[in-house]
Amino acid sequence: MSATRLENVNVSGFDDMPTPEAVHAQVPLTDAAGATVARGREAVRRIIERASRQLLVIVGPCSIHDPGAAVDYAQRLAALAAEVADTLCIVMRVYFEKPRTSTGWKGYVNDPRMDDSFRIHEGILGARRLLVQFAEMGLPAGTEALDPLTPQYLGDLISWYAIGARTTESQTHREMASGLSAPVGFKNSTDGGLEIAINAIRSAAQPHSFLGINWQGRTSIVRTSGNRHGHIVLRGGGGRPNYDTVSVRLAERALTAAGLPANILVDCAHVNCLKDHTLQPLVFHDCVHQIVEGNTSIVGLMLESHLEAGRQDIPADRSQLRYGVSVTDPCVDWKTTEEVILRARDHLAPVLAARPVSPAMRREA
Repeated sequence: MSATRLENVNVSGFDDMPTPEAVHAQVPLTDAAGATVARGREAVRRIIERASRQLLVIVGPCSIHDPGAAVDYAQRLAALAAEVADTLCIVMRVYFEKPRTSTGWKGYVNDPRMDDSFRIHEGILGARRLLVQFAEMGLPAGTEALDPLTPQYLGDLISWYAIGARTTESQTHREMASGLSAPVGFKNSTDGGLEIAINAIRSAAQPHSFLGINWQGRTSIVRTSGNRHGHIVLRGGGGRPNYDTVSVRLAERALTAAGLPANILVDCAHVNCLKDHTLQPLVFHDCVHQIVEGNTSIVGLMLESHLEAGRQDIPADRSQLRYGVSVTDPCVDWKTTEEVILRARDHLAPVLAARPVSPAMRREA
């Protein structure tokens, strides 16, 4: 029997993809961009290790679909980040890949033209160009690690990663996270449970060996040393938010019982705002209030934000897309973003400045 009748029965074709080495050569990492990435990673690590008094804030669009609007947003955020740097470490949320519950647009890397043409090579190059631009502005980037091959193309430009609620349980993603070069936040499962994310943090901290690709795009056995900067991201689930004081305390207990540091990042969107973007600022301010009242486990917050509020469907005529409006989950607008972050800085500045410094921080002082 012919092997062609047994293999790739449901595959319609294969298209060549440039190697990571070729993509890096076409869109190289500049010295200025590299310095931003390194600085961003170190800042996030220090926050997680309690060697910094800053609060981490991941803020930006639910997903990137319009490079021009993304640059516009990044320029504004870079200026705001510099203004609040004494208290907040701002990392731009730059999500290029979107997991789908059933069907829908899978993100800029997969379908940059938003027409189901899936010109992934264009998406990878475009994403890399944007990340270099953001880094050259001095703005670190955070993204979701979804496809296990993408980090070989873009990983040198990322300062923080998330593993989503749908993939935190995946062994493939835990293995990938163990080799990522930046800290990784694991979201709690879609039902709101914490155990899967806690197990993921523990798994990713260990060495793994798995199939992947190398610099030349060749299938390889990837061997990792483990990522010790994993932390949990509370995003709500099962129809219930989990950012409140009681939920945060329960997360602290669960992490401590598992022998893990009580490092918590709260996602102010998704179920925590009951999928109503106008409630995101209330969630953000509630968490800020917890910190003011003495909480030390909340090391970061995430806000879905764009130039304009809300969301839009992708029209058949792409020229009808409204500028600066999300095409995935709804976001708060720039004015609200600026107000939320400045208010948080004002409330947190005296509190965080008074925190005791860790021994590591004293050595560097």
